Amino acid sequence: MNTAAEEQDLSELKDKLKATWTAGDYGLIARGLERSAREFLDRIGIRPGENVLDVACGTGQLAIPAARQGARVTGLDIAENWIAQARSRADADGLEVRFDVGDAEDMPYEDGAFDLVVSMIGAMFAPRPARVAAEMLRVCRPGGRIVMANWTPEGFVGDFFKTVARYVPPPPMPSPLMWGDETEVKARLSDGVADLRLTRSILRFHYPMPPSEVAAHYFEHFGPTKRASAALGREGQAALNAELEALWAANNLASDGTTQVDAEILEVVAARE
Repeated sequence: MNTAAEEQDLSELKDKLKATWTAGDYGLIARGLERSAREFLDRIGIRPGENVLDVACGTGQLAIPAARQGARVTGLDIAENWIAQARSRADADGLEVRFDVGDAEDMPYEDGAFDLVVSMIGAMFAPRPARVAAEMLRVCRPGGRIVMANWTPEGFVGDFFKTVARYVPPPPMPSPLMWGDETEVKARLSDGVADLRLTRSILRFHYPMPPSEVAAHYFEHFGPTKRASAALGREGQAALNAELEALWAANNLASDGTTQVDAEILEVVAARE
């Protein structure tokens, strides 16, 4: 049982996390992963009529293409502005997708409500991983699947967040990148799982501009870097921007003025008992 002080600390932490992620315009950032999201869905194998929950769905980068494949899709995210974008996108495409504002640590769904519970680089950012794991297991039906794509500590995005952390301390919570560590994931999904498969794979960022403009794009539209920039003085902002620009440039696979960067993920596929 948490004390009143611990509950207050948790509430304040969640408020800060929500403010971070709702800053900027994540929909513009997510465009760089749309192609990779479709490829990830192809690897999952969505079945027509399957009841799917997309946890921490963002602006619908998985939920919407899953609905196009014939699944009955629900998306959940803590950020109201992202949910509003997702609903608008689904309406524009004539798709019936339910999008709810809610917390991955306390999901408003019945036990065993979904055939597939999926999260692509979303649920990993909730502050209490044990609660997230328990909730994903709870809402997945027996015999169903839980599938995640999580950034690894060793990959490009791990380097990205480590760079930001040298300038602005991360929030007081377990590192989200530990969802990309095999040993940690095995511990978190040890109960209630009949089979667990962990595979390192790649999500590729595709942006139609050079690395210098991608770095600026993230400073303007990506919540964590936007908030970090706001906390720094002019010299700190310039130094962080230079480091992130160099990171994008060093990993860029394109030579035509665009940016294509491979970022390692851990793909998690758990079969519910």
